[in-house]
Amino acid sequence: MTPAQAAPAPAGSKPARMGEAPLPSNAVPGSLHALVLDSLDEDQALDVVSIPLEGKSSIADFMVIASGRSTRQVAAIATHLAERLKAARKGSPRIEGLPAADWVLIDAGDVVVHLFRPEVRSFYNLERMWGFGDEGVAAAGSA
Repeated sequence: MTPAQAAPAPAGSKPARMGEAPLPSNAVPGSLHALVLDSLDEDQALDVVSIPLEGKSSIADFMVIASGRSTRQVAAIATHLAERLKAARKGSPRIEGLPAADWVLIDAGDVVVHLFRPEVRSFYNLERMWGFGDEGVAAAGSA
């Protein structure tokens, strides 16, 4: 496969919007993880990566990392996600970083969500720190 050709989407993944990677499909339908991924998809979050933390950390079952195009979109994605979690009776998530909205952390219990502006995300590079470098998006969708 040449660099110009795109790799096929993993089986079972949601179709991507133009210029975006497919969303991971490793979430059990009806789970907190699935609700988070669906909410991010509805709000057009970019470059969604889901990292399973089982065996790596006891802080959560999954870490989800996504980007918004601007601080306004990052704040809106975070606010909508918190509202959807409350409406689905999945608890009241703790949110940090909402006023600046460069990097917003949403602690929903078993799922921790990091929302970034693209420049901030590339600076901190959490995927690489958790062992999800360049292959992160493809690996997240193949579980």
